[in-house]
Parts: sequence; structure tokens; C-alpha cells
Amino acid sequence: MSLSTQRNDRDIALERSYTVAVPSIEQLALEQRRNVRLYLMLKRATDIIGAAIGLICLLPLFVIVAIVIKVEDPHGPIFFYQTRIGRNERPFRMFKFRSMVSNAEELLAGLLNRNEINGAMFKMKNDPRITRVGKFIRKTSIDELPQLWNVIRGDMSLVGPRPPLPREVNEYTSYDKLRLKATPGCTGLWQVSGRNELSFSEMVELDLQYINERSLMFDLRILLKTVKVLLGSKDAF
Repeated sequence: MSLSTQRNDRDIALERSYTVAVPSIEQLALEQRRNVRLYLMLKRATDIIGAAIGLICLLPLFVIVAIVIKVEDPHGPIFFYQTRIGRNERPFRMFKFRSMVSNAEELLAGLLNRNEINGAMFKMKNDPRITRVGKFIRKTSIDELPQLWNVIRGDMSLVGPRPPLPREVNEYTSYDKLRLKATPGCTGLWQVSGRNELSFSEMVELDLQYINERSLMFDLRILLKTVKVLLGSKDAF
């Protein structure tokens, strides 16, 4: 066999081994989709189990909070719900313990010019609509705990981007709407990275970072950091 023939055979063998060893773009995309599906299935199972355990363990606290809310305002409801925008811009009802006066939504229009956060979101540190009980449960994020029911329903996840209001989404750019590609969460990267000290654009960037890097371990780290908020982070209002 000639030297040139041996070289050609060797080149063909190397080319074949390279073709087998290096996956195609389609194979990589398929594998990525499989990994995402597996993550979402495990995340949903974790959400259901975690939220169910949370609701059972926190039932005594729910009873105490309900009583003190009624004592302060006997005529107002215990729970408060708002229409929020979830994954793929689907609206849903998000539940909270009521932390404001009963007509809080009616009073909002007169406070919009006192917004303390830039962008499509309203936050006001000394909001006059907040009740005395409301100040405590907002400071400790106890008012958010009924959202565990939203997790059971599938409207929300334990970890994900903050669910925005419809009026906020109406002001979104197409880039801002990318944060709506994931199921919203009770807590998220924004909440444990500065929360109300951050601007709206910074929140969007953190949400997109979470969507790109999300994993069960990343979710677990965020949940552990959320403990600081539940113990009364200064960022919560």
C-alpha cells in the first residue's frame, strides 16, 4: 500500500471519529430542551411539595395573622387579591394577607406621583395606605405567604421573577417582556439582591439572569437567602 493511500485512510478515519465525537447543533439543542423539560418537571414537583408543607406548617401563623387583621379592621377582608401577569402574559389572581386599608386601590391614583422606584413599578416606603398590622407583615414578608396557594394552583413557583401588575406590563418594552417567559415566583433573584433599593431596569436584568442560569441548586440558594427577608430585611416595604 502506498504512503499516500495510508494517509488518506488515516484522514478518513480521523474525520469519522471527529464526526461521531462532536454532536451537531441539532443534537445540542435537543439535549438542552430535554434538560429544560426535566428541570421544569422537578421544579414543579418541588413547588407542590414545598408549598403544601409550608401551608400546613404555617397554619397556626395564618390564624394569628387573620385575627390581628380583623381586630384592627373588623369590616375589612383578611385576604387581598390582585390581578397579576404570569408566564407568557397570562393573567391570574395573586393572594396576600391584606396589609392596606380596604380602599387602597382607589387611593393609588393620588399617590402615583410619589413613586420611589424608576420604571414600570410602584413602591413607596411610607405609603399612607398601609395599616399598623400591615407594616409588620410587610416588613417580615408574612403578607406574601398566601401566595403558597398560588404555587399549588400552578400560577406561581416558589422561585421566579416578580409577577407584575397589568398596568406595569402596559409600560413594558419588548425587552422587558422577556422576563415574562418564566413562571413568576414568591421570591426571586431580585428580592435577595437588593429588592427596593434597585431600579426597575436592574430588576429586569436580574430576572433575565435567573432565567438564563436557573437550576434546582440556584433555586435552593435563592430560597435560603430569602430567609433574611422573612426575618425582617430592611429592604422590604
